[in-house]
Amino acid sequence: MNILSFVFYTFLVTGTPGPTNLDILNTIKSQGRRAGIQYTYGASLAFFTLLVLSALINSLFAQYLPPVMTVMKVIGSLYMLYLVYLLFKSHGSDEPTNKGSFKSGYLLQFLNPKVITFSLTVLPSFVLGTYHTFPMISLFIIIITLIGVFSFGLWVVFGALLQRFLQRHEMAVTIVMAVFLIYAAVIVWL
Repeated sequence: MNILSFVFYTFLVTGTPGPTNLDILNTIKSQGRRAGIQYTYGASLAFFTLLVLSALINSLFAQYLPPVMTVMKVIGSLYMLYLVYLLFKSHGSDEPTNKGSFKSGYLLQFLNPKVITFSLTVLPSFVLGTYHTFPMISLFIIIITLIGVFSFGLWVVFGALLQRFLQRHEMAVTIVMAVFLIYAAVIVWL
């Protein structure tokens, strides 16, 4: 497994604009930092929960249906390429709204296709082909969760600054993120 690609991809997916990150920005703008933090706590716990569920599902697939792992890698690579498409498609998309609570942050993750697809594909794409033991898989779940919490935290702390920067330099930022996502989609197979 290429650790650098794994970490890079995890930072890229958790840090790029998506329903959760845009909701964090919107919550901070409309309800303040405290509500944004509460929302982020809920989103982070749900992210961890989805990763644990994904590890269980993917471990069963790996143990009983090895060909499924290849399919999951294909899905993961296609998902990364789909994110590239979405980056170029979404110019000035609507920001989602929420109540700025722990509960809304938690529940959104189970409806968020970006988080669900990432959770289901990151482990088979980067981890399960190399590591099979419970302690190692648990370690990677913790690493992914910490990266996710860090990325969400960046959106909380620097929300307004990031929003203005993304708006001012939208095309350049989109191109850079797209190149990195394409790289991540290819490196899964190397």
